[in-house]
Amino acid sequence: MIDFELPENIVRLREAIHALATEHMRPISREYDEREHEKPWEFLRMMWEISKGTTITGEADGALREARGTRHLASVVSTEELSWGDAGLYLSIPNAGLGGAAVAAAGTPEQKQRFLARFREGEPKWGAMAITEPGCGSDTAAITTTAVRDGDHWVLNGTKIFCTSGLMAAEKSEGFVVVWATVDRSAGRAGIKAFVVDHHTPGMKVTKVEKKLGIRVSDTATLVFEDCRIPLDNILGSPEVEKERKEGFKGAMATFDATRPVVAASAIGVGRAALDFTREALEKAGIRIRYGTPPTKLTAVERDFMDMEANLQAARLLTWRAAWMMDRGMRNNLEASMCKAKAGLAVTRVTQKAVEILGPLGYSRKYLLEKWMRDAKINDIFEGTQQINLLIVARRIFGYSSRELN
Repeated sequence: MIDFELPENIVRLREAIHALATEHMRPISREYDEREHEKPWEFLRMMWEISKGTTITGEADGALREARGTRHLASVVSTEELSWGDAGLYLSIPNAGLGGAAVAAAGTPEQKQRFLARFREGEPKWGAMAITEPGCGSDTAAITTTAVRDGDHWVLNGTKIFCTSGLMAAEKSEGFVVVWATVDRSAGRAGIKAFVVDHHTPGMKVTKVEKKLGIRVSDTATLVFEDCRIPLDNILGSPEVEKERKEGFKGAMATFDATRPVVAASAIGVGRAALDFTREALEKAGIRIRYGTPPTKLTAVERDFMDMEANLQAARLLTWRAAWMMDRGMRNNLEASMCKAKAGLAVTRVTQKAVEILGPLGYSRKYLLEKWMRDAKINDIFEGTQQINLLIVARRIFGYSSRELN
């Protein structure tokens, strides 16, 4: 039996987070977009107290406790509401983040306890994941950062760019960064492993924080590793290079399978913000969308609006399906890429069309619509570009390997 209704506990969770986004995110959205790199500490501390011990850390309180068994579905529904409030503020919330997702996907039970327990106590902390390099973007198999064993340590050397929350995780809190590096370049993808580098580890430094088009309150950092020594047991998974099994690289991909639906949900939240604003502006102008009217009798604006709405709804259903599969322990590599590719493109087109429909009202900095258009595009870029995700979808559907279809 197919059920498209959300469970009652997730409906209540969505309503609570929507209220939070309305009351605490929208009022400061413009301010922190213009004050790039400044942190809204009052908001961050409030969110830290609310979010401590949720999803990634394996604990839950209140409504989230009730959402167990639907953890990933609850996560994407929550993310959509927070990004409806403000995508940059959502990305700035202290939590284990992508680094925590990597530990959850590839770490041992002891490592999960050692690295994730910190996110249930104390001062706000951030986790981050560093994959992208100056010489490789979406082709993560081309990673050149090295990890060499030296006695009881790994020694990391290399440069990572575009690391979300890299500054907060590495230098501004007691968090950590998960760094993907190769232990044997001749082994290709099989040699790629993940390493947890704790905050303030000598040899790791932030050399740049990007100035960006959108999500400007969220930090995106460049990290340099120079003879950075970490304990031997900070490697996630086996240190052995098994050339046929490529387990290390699979760890990176498993991380993306868990996080791409969340990115898709964030995109949908931004798109819905633009859609809601456009609907309200049209209604103020006396234009109501006439659902159920034959297409030939609709105005161009009505057809455009319905197309925007349909694309967001299609992206949402794909996203919920990918999350639903994770909740049931099903492999969702195909569905995670499907929803990410669809939502990234949909939010880009929806926000641009919303600005186009409203003209000067949409382009003015008096309102947030122009900001949502700037915030939207990153969803089509990070966590694998739309082109890379479409490539993954094609490989899975037609049964090609990465060597056969690239």
